[in-house]
Amino acid sequence: MTKKTCFHCGLDVPENIHLPVVYEDEPRETCCAGCQAVAQSIIDAGLGSYYKQRTADAQKAALPSDEVLAQLKLYDLPEVQADFVEADSGGRREAVLMLGGITCAACIWLIEQQLLRLKGVIRVDLNYSTHRARVVWDDNAVALSDILLRIQSTGYTAAPYDAQKVEAQHQKERKQFIVRLAVAGLAMMQTMMFAVPTYFYGGDIEPLYLEILHWGGFLMVLPVVFYAAMPFYRGALRDLKNRRVGMDTPIALAVVMTFAAGIYSLISNADQGMYFESIAMLVFFLLAGRFMEQTARRKAGDAAERLVKLVPAFCHVLKNYPADETAEEGVVAKLQRGDVVLVKAGEVIPVDGTVLAGESEANEAMLTGESLPVAKSAGAKVTAGTLNAAGPLIVRTEQTGGETRLSHIVKLLDRALAQKPRAAELAERYASSFVVGELVLAVPVFIGWTLYADMQTALWITVALLVITCPCALSLATPTALAAATGALAGKGVLVGGRQSLETLAQINDVVFDKTGTLTRGEPGVFRIVPLGRLNISDGLATAQALEQQSEHPLAKAILRHEIPDGPKPEITVAQRINRIGHGVSASLTVNGESQIWSLGRAEFVAEIAGRLEETAVPEHDGTVIYLGNQQGFQTAFLLADEIKDSAADAVAALKAQGLRLHLLSGDRQVAAQTVADTLGLDECRAEAAPEDKLAYVEALQRQGRKVLMVGDGINDAPVLAKADVSAAVAGGADVARDGADVVLLNDDLRILPEMLAKAVQTRRVIRQNLSWAGAYNLIAVPLAVFGFVTPWIAALGMSLSSLVVVGNAVRLAKRR
Repeated sequence: MTKKTCFHCGLDVPENIHLPVVYEDEPRETCCAGCQAVAQSIIDAGLGSYYKQRTADAQKAALPSDEVLAQLKLYDLPEVQADFVEADSGGRREAVLMLGGITCAACIWLIEQQLLRLKGVIRVDLNYSTHRARVVWDDNAVALSDILLRIQSTGYTAAPYDAQKVEAQHQKERKQFIVRLAVAGLAMMQTMMFAVPTYFYGGDIEPLYLEILHWGGFLMVLPVVFYAAMPFYRGALRDLKNRRVGMDTPIALAVVMTFAAGIYSLISNADQGMYFESIAMLVFFLLAGRFMEQTARRKAGDAAERLVKLVPAFCHVLKNYPADETAEEGVVAKLQRGDVVLVKAGEVIPVDGTVLAGESEANEAMLTGESLPVAKSAGAKVTAGTLNAAGPLIVRTEQTGGETRLSHIVKLLDRALAQKPRAAELAERYASSFVVGELVLAVPVFIGWTLYADMQTALWITVALLVITCPCALSLATPTALAAATGALAGKGVLVGGRQSLETLAQINDVVFDKTGTLTRGEPGVFRIVPLGRLNISDGLATAQALEQQSEHPLAKAILRHEIPDGPKPEITVAQRINRIGHGVSASLTVNGESQIWSLGRAEFVAEIAGRLEETAVPEHDGTVIYLGNQQGFQTAFLLADEIKDSAADAVAALKAQGLRLHLLSGDRQVAAQTVADTLGLDECRAEAAPEDKLAYVEALQRQGRKVLMVGDGINDAPVLAKADVSAAVAGGADVARDGADVVLLNDDLRILPEMLAKAVQTRRVIRQNLSWAGAYNLIAVPLAVFGFVTPWIAALGMSLSSLVVVGNAVRLAKRR
């Protein structure tokens, strides 16, 4: 009989032991309960790939005394971390975790504070909109299991981020919420059925029937108290465990107090108020408000979630390319640099890479905001998460997983949604203190109304006070606005990632531009065509393009890229092409039936066949001049210069309309920089500036009290980008510039800059509106509740509506103009 070996540790399984685990839809035997528990924990955590990646069998597992701790320790295994942890040689680790149990912004604050107190935790970016946490830690000082344990001991759950699991968890929580809401709504209607007769005929109802009505209300409210209101109890107990008060504390206290009073009234004297219908209405309105608030909040901050879900889980791998183009199904997470994949039409590109074969178009709107498809052919770069729209492409993998451009974008979004403007930090501190003050105020209010009226009245008023003044709107004011604005900008190809960036963008006075690669394309283009002989502009350009058809030189590409004016075009045949490197190209051309030797290139090269060039024939030009000539002389001059981007003029005009002062700060020559500044109408121009000169220029503006936005693209811009109040790196810039910038522009359309600044101003305005509304609401609500003008159900409705007003106002930022 063949001996069975343990799936987990590899030891023999005794004949009388049957402890299976299910892995890849097949039962696998384990040798003991310990191995079964640990293996099942690994599989349930979604880390089953550990068993494929490990290089040796695991140690025989002992049955853990604390199963949760044993499961968390598994996350410290290098094989397990390989799928979701980014590591460097210095021991620095970074992981994205999904959090569970989040109910309000205070939960995010609590988790952040708890993690930052752990020695070795370097940075925590918590996204309130998506409940995703990006944690950076020193593996030499703290283990990942310690981080997860701290989160769990605080009262929340945490696990490695998985988009599908997050969606499943969200759907599960949503269904539970709907069920709780339905239970509360049904119970509210039923308790009201028993309570309404007591409102109108309480003094005329016989004691027996009145008692039956009270007992009916009691039975109907039990599902509300012990099921529908459970999230409020959990939140309050979690706050109590962590020695703090949160948004759920006054609500849970109000429900318990009212229920206790109802039971006391029921047992002692049925002539008193029923109370139970108030509990049902209170919980129903609170749950309805929180459900709508969470739905709106998720809608406001789903930009990062949409990006995370772009990359598919599976792909077509060409293992033997180019010898064999047979495709096999593969897992995207397992791809390595150099692997070749086939991306069929209609599929999402899974990696950053280079096209080896095929022609298609890629829809990159989800990353750059650019609606037009981008042509892709051999040699073109493709980005993970973009859609292959037309034909099949064969792609060589260059970046996967956390190294892709898409992953970098998600990191920036997480960082942006975790930032807290100063107003938000003040609001959080105020909200926590406000809840404490609210609980303290409730005591004298209850005592005072008991002495002035009776205990029943005092209870109603105290419960209303606890509920109506809960500062949920205050805590929601900033996170929802930031999430909505950041998501809207991301949809247009703008990633705002720096701390306080949106807040500071709203205060910008000066915009400083680099020239090459920022306002200009960074490559030569035909600035002007000057006829020198009998050829008109159209024929001269057509002839030059015929000569340059096979050239890859940047100047040749500039001529080929230039559009020929409308009109009849000459018929040209090329023969005997000769390319002299560094000088130009010549060939025998047949133009409209007439054959001649033509040359295109430097003046001295063309002069070999065209003769002497008159010095005054070509206007003074600071850039490059390419000449075209034949045996009859020089025919055309092409004046080339670094082309200004098509969107630059519109962007500058819009920024000036916003009252901003615009500067050009360039290392290029004075004439070239001044030409660009004059063409665009910039206010100031500083040329021939070294990196340290650029830094000094921005510092001088800041000493004048100006808030500076620096827009650049190159390595030499990195120091000044870091110094500016807000820095923006344009598409195609150097990695060091993009990594150090607060804002990354994913496409070349500079017209997004004024839109970005306008959105920042609008965001600041919405945050101030939200904070003002939340503050005014509490200033009005507290006196009304204290003086007895508010019942508990109205308090619940008012608190829910105040939160919805704040969230609804913030969601306006997510709308595109």
